[in-house]
Amino acid sequence: MVISCWGALIRKLLMMRPQVVFVLGGPGAGKGTQCAKIVKKYGYTHLSAGDLLRSERSKEGTEYGELIASFIKEGKIVPVAITIQLIKKAMEEKMAQDSAKNTFLIDGFPRNADNLSGWNNHMNGYADVKFVLFFDCSNEVCIERCLERGKASGRTDDNAESLQKRIQTYMQSTKPIIDEYEKEGKVRRVDGAKTVEQVFLDVQKIFDSEN
Repeated sequence: MVISCWGALIRKLLMMRPQVVFVLGGPGAGKGTQCAKIVKKYGYTHLSAGDLLRSERSKEGTEYGELIASFIKEGKIVPVAITIQLIKKAMEEKMAQDSAKNTFLIDGFPRNADNLSGWNNHMNGYADVKFVLFFDCSNEVCIERCLERGKASGRTDDNAESLQKRIQTYMQSTKPIIDEYEKEGKVRRVDGAKTVEQVFLDVQKIFDSEN
């Protein structure tokens, strides 16, 4: 009886551990749009690394606000310790509200080898990475989408100069991370150049097979 109860407790604790899907792809590949649909259908919590950083940047008197602003403006990657701290805090706040809400989409992270190393060092044993959802989309389509989005978004990085830097950063730093996860059999690739509806049909096939 004691062994049985202990086993049940272990299973419960494992169920409470954050279950993570990394969502990667170039700027404008459709990550945010598809994440919103996944949240609605499958109940995941969407954490955008970029949104968390921008939110922290906009708060007055925060420790990292000005530093984050300078990195984003230059199209560079924010130091991993800051990003992981914000992600973990957001997870903990969500699970404090409801411990059953332990499935997370982390959008735009890890974006380079330093991010991946930081995640492995700080989050191993705390959260499990289920798989990587990769929206594969050409640079040309990504840039066109971002420029169109910039007309209404007000985002300072949705302009031609910043986009060229972001695309270059993605190709040099993020694509190798996707390739690395692919070697481990953890990448689920989706053609991000299709229409929103067509892409989500492909996304549903992946989540239905994984859950």
